[in-house]
Amino acid sequence: MFTESAAVVVESVLVGIVVLVVVALVVLTLVGAHWYVWRRLVRDTTVAGSRARRIGTAVVVTGPVLLLGATVAELLSAPFAVVRIIAWPGYLWGALFVYLLLALLVGEPIRRLVLRRIDRARPVLEPAAAGSAAAEPVPEKDETVEQAQVETTPLPRRVFVSRVVGGAAVAAAATTVGLGAYGVLNGPTVKHVTVPLAKLPRGADGFRIAVVSDVHLGPILGRGFAERVVRTVNDTQPDLIAVVGDLVDGSVEHLRSAVEPLARLRARHGTFFVTGNHEYFSGAEQWVEHVQELGMHLLANARTELPGFDLAGVNDVQGERTGHGPDFGKALGDRDRSRTAVLLAHQPVLIEDAVAHGVDLQLSGHTHGGQIWPGNYLAALANPTVAGLERYGDTQLYVSRGAGAWGPPVRVGAPSDITVVELASLQA
Repeated sequence: MFTESAAVVVESVLVGIVVLVVVALVVLTLVGAHWYVWRRLVRDTTVAGSRARRIGTAVVVTGPVLLLGATVAELLSAPFAVVRIIAWPGYLWGALFVYLLLALLVGEPIRRLVLRRIDRARPVLEPAAAGSAAAEPVPEKDETVEQAQVETTPLPRRVFVSRVVGGAAVAAAATTVGLGAYGVLNGPTVKHVTVPLAKLPRGADGFRIAVVSDVHLGPILGRGFAERVVRTVNDTQPDLIAVVGDLVDGSVEHLRSAVEPLARLRARHGTFFVTGNHEYFSGAEQWVEHVQELGMHLLANARTELPGFDLAGVNDVQGERTGHGPDFGKALGDRDRSRTAVLLAHQPVLIEDAVAHGVDLQLSGHTHGGQIWPGNYLAALANPTVAGLERYGDTQLYVSRGAGAWGPPVRVGAPSDITVVELASLQA
């Protein structure tokens, strides 16, 4: 018993050390990246002690502080009003910083090349010939002072080049983030996908499911955004609405007004809901009750029969921490496998379980399609499918990019969408 306990303690200590090392590396990387951005945008383009340098330094320091503050405030459930105040500038800085860094790195070779040519083009003064009668006596200089002046006073041409490259980086980053924010705040577009299913009967051919994922109503996206989502979904006139998780970022108490428009979602067979990982960060027990008050049908490891197919839903993986994780046996174990099965599961990683239980189509979200390029490459490391329709054995998986955004209200290279999935019968 003592040996087992000691092993557990050692394992816990090792895990703690690994976590600390990873956190330290992340912090050092972020500090180094911010230092680089400050150096290129502030130090290389301004005069020491100038007002411009002080303002630039304040921006580069305040931005990450607000970003960290917004993240910590949400994790610690700080007063909602405080979170809303710091979330906008903090999260927008996060997106802007990504593209400032990328733009500066792209411009770095150009900057170095131009500066190298400038240095080579500087005239070299030849010393007067020894013993020349024309040579004038030159007063001695303090070499230490002269060297300090050279190091602290950049040449005008060097400053000009740094300002051009830095200005181009700022313009590119601001334009990218601005357009990305407009795309999110303007609301999701509608995407149409047809999915052929071998076992789907003719009577269900053309059945239309509006897939709504990752709305992320919270301190940034509020009631107005929810109203746009509802209008967009209802205009598609779907047969069924599937809300596949990450509806909210915040408690029922703080977001009651923001989610109220969702009660006006309309579909012939109703609206169905499964939890996402963010529901478990926001009080899942309260939210599963409240979405039902809004008129949604909860599929918590459950199944319902619809004309032509079975609709099932499983809890998110995050629920395992509270003993309410996905249970495929409960949702699908005793069903008639001759019927088509459509599964609502927030995370695409559950596709292997779906294949094992004979699911014909799994509808998911979670990835945001990467949300901010090049985030799609990171998302691909953790998910079998980042966006779109793919086949895994006899099971098809469709992953929506989501309707909203998490963190910065910005999307680049991964536009938000509400997908209308039309089921097609091969027997028709």
